[in-house]
Amino acid sequence: MNRLWVRLAIGFILVALITTGLVTILVNRQANTQFNIFIINNELVQLGILDDLVSYFDANGSWQGVEQILSNPQPSRGPQQRRGMMMNTLPDLTLADENWHVIYSDRHDLANRPLPIEERGNALSIMSENRVVGYLSAGLPAAFQLTTVEQSFLDQLYRSLLQVGLLASGLALLLGIIIARGLAAPLHRLARAARQIAQGKLDQRVSVHGAEEVADLAHAFNDMAASLQRNETLRRNMVADIAHELRTPLTVIHGSLRALLDDVYPMEKSEIASLYDETLTLNRLINDLRELALAEAGQLTLHLDTIDLRPLLESTADFFKSAADAQGVNVILSLPEDDILVKSDADRVRQVLRNLLSNALRHTPANGEIRIQLEAQPGQKMAQISVSDTGSGIPAEHLPYVFDRFWRADKSRARERGGTGLGLAIARQLVEAQGGQIGVDSTPPAGSRFWFTLPQTAG
Repeated sequence: MNRLWVRLAIGFILVALITTGLVTILVNRQANTQFNIFIINNELVQLGILDDLVSYFDANGSWQGVEQILSNPQPSRGPQQRRGMMMNTLPDLTLADENWHVIYSDRHDLANRPLPIEERGNALSIMSENRVVGYLSAGLPAAFQLTTVEQSFLDQLYRSLLQVGLLASGLALLLGIIIARGLAAPLHRLARAARQIAQGKLDQRVSVHGAEEVADLAHAFNDMAASLQRNETLRRNMVADIAHELRTPLTVIHGSLRALLDDVYPMEKSEIASLYDETLTLNRLINDLRELALAEAGQLTLHLDTIDLRPLLESTADFFKSAADAQGVNVILSLPEDDILVKSDADRVRQVLRNLLSNALRHTPANGEIRIQLEAQPGQKMAQISVSDTGSGIPAEHLPYVFDRFWRADKSRARERGGTGLGLAIARQLVEAQGGQIGVDSTPPAGSRFWFTLPQTAG
């Protein structure tokens, strides 16, 4: 009873029964009234009262003095043609002219008033020379009774309405069950798949079909499941990467210390310096992990201020020129003539730029070129900084992963050819935290172009 499809089916049948009952009652009442009025009007025609009124108007050209006919009507076709119910009483008669203004009425409340709108549909038209000259309306007499044949006709009509109502209720029940099951089945599949995901089976997906809302829910569930599976894969990879990164320096430190203790290596400053370098690597990795965790959690402290990017880029380029000259790489700075102001944290922008320049310098061969370019994007109210190199470039299949944690183009993971593998991931978080975007374009072997944008502010 607590099942959704059962509740929906019961709701459908209740609505159908209530609607059918109300319709049946209203139709019965209206049919009874309309049938009685039809009988009365038909009797008036058979008694010749309508013909008498037409003859009176044709003879007089108006309805003046018509009261003598309606107040004491004498049926022109004789009492032998009258119904039994008409022998002792006639219905209340109301006569209105062609403009629906009441001329005569047995009902005192209608005298000299327009005929009520609800009675106009049942009034008989009085025609003279092919035009309507008046309307005759009759009320039900107090002693009105239907004949056996007429009552039988109404009873048959009522039975037909009841049968239609029962049939409609049955169809409503059947359709209600079908529709309810159709709505509940996708929800049942979603619940079953959700329980599977809760047990760690993240490859669960549900079929997408049905109503638009149900299909949207299935799409959302599948997207959520795919995101959970992807995040779980990234988490496992990250744990494996962190273990790998930590294991290498720890292994070096452990082996070196063991060798020193066993007098394999002499206790010299050069050996201690090597161990010290490995501790620096560990410290840098731990700091990068902490900074990345803070950035992803939105807890990284930023000191936003209006800064001019031109001097910031000039000082950063100067810092790298000596290292670039030693490697035989030419650093080119391309700046606009006008100042470009942004609302950012100068230290974080410098950190991102240094990371991009370090990567570019690492992958640019001798006699190569690194270009730092700054340009405004007026339509988007953003400033774009790009770092382009003439290295070997990044294959297209690797581009989606460039900003992932611990990603390196060098699959050998040789640390002498790269840092911790967190620099670009941190750079993305820093740029996005300041309201910008970061990306990369590469067409091997023509080199790569890393870029990021920052919100521009008015000077």
